[in-house]
Amino acid sequence: MQRSLLILGILLISLNLRPALASVGPLVESIRAAAGLSNTALGLLTTLPLLAFGVVSALTPLVTRRLGTEGALAAALSLIAAGALARVAPSTALLFGGTVVFGVGIALGNVLLPSLVKRDFPEHSGVMTSLYSSGIGIGAAVGAGATVPLAGTLGWRGALAAWAVPAAVALLVWLPQLRRDAPARAAYSVSASLRALGRSALAWQVALFMGFQSLTFYVALAWLPAFLQTRGFDPAAAGGLLALSQVMGVVGSAIVPAWAARQADQRRTICLLALMEGIALAGLAWPGTPMATVWVSVLGVVLGGTFGLALLLLVLRAADAETATELSGMAQSVGYLVAAAGPAVFGFLHDLTGGWAAPLVLLVLALAAKTAVGLRAGRPSQIHPDRQPRTNADRAS
Repeated sequence: MQRSLLILGILLISLNLRPALASVGPLVESIRAAAGLSNTALGLLTTLPLLAFGVVSALTPLVTRRLGTEGALAAALSLIAAGALARVAPSTALLFGGTVVFGVGIALGNVLLPSLVKRDFPEHSGVMTSLYSSGIGIGAAVGAGATVPLAGTLGWRGALAAWAVPAAVALLVWLPQLRRDAPARAAYSVSASLRALGRSALAWQVALFMGFQSLTFYVALAWLPAFLQTRGFDPAAAGGLLALSQVMGVVGSAIVPAWAARQADQRRTICLLALMEGIALAGLAWPGTPMATVWVSVLGVVLGGTFGLALLLLVLRAADAETATELSGMAQSVGYLVAAAGPAVFGFLHDLTGGWAAPLVLLVLALAAKTAVGLRAGRPSQIHPDRQPRTNADRAS
């Protein structure tokens, strides 16, 4: 019963890691009209959480030293609920402040779920990674799809704030985990361990794999509809194809981690995903974009699959739960900072050239780089950072 409740808690946490973020895009025009925000300010509403992911992720091990993994996840859900709820107030400052708050909560959840899987499900890491990465994708799809109907009933502020409810429900389900006798954590210097991790080539390979896959995902999320409209699709059809890619992403994140975890070496999986992504990009680049539904579906499966695989590598390449927390923090910090730049660079290249060839070349280069680092990160090896005794400064921090 306790293990089932833990699995349910992990699933509910994963479902809450994207809706508050995904709910902004569908309401951009309503927010612009009501709040009078500029395009730059509206872009900041989606960029702020990514920046929070990048900054906070690396600091998560310090939070777990204070609160433990269970306590830190409870704090994450509390921050998501509080940040989402703050957006109901008729205040632009709280709209942005709440965005930062739930961004910090999501960052903690992003980092800690791989650590929890490493600690409590080491023999079922693939299945559990598939479970929660699929949950993240489902949460994003539900957040994007349900927000507009909610806005019709609650108004745009109420629709944004409504995502505090599932976070609060997840927190109630998670609270019994705070009474668990968590495995004893050896005292060691977090700062020294993080420095050792930063000197690991394998850690950087995993981090960069996470970064390049995140870049492609957020570029597709931001620019795929606009690209498809220039190829003859009306806005509704282009939006429908983006939704299709998100749904197919759930399929990829459900299948790929469980399959890859059964192999000692993940390089074959990385090569297969790279081949599929290259074919999908070539299909979309073809004049007129024939078979767009097929290429968008393949791209969705690949992006979901590489996201799930990146999360799995955090578990497989870490020697223990503490290392998984630190590696997850480092990789997601790098990943989301890279991702935050991706859509802007893609758009800059489009503005600079007036076409899509140069922006698509950017995605091809990202694919090449992702494959190069992935072939190294996919080798069967583990990271064993030195565990130095904690210093007085560490205890005080």
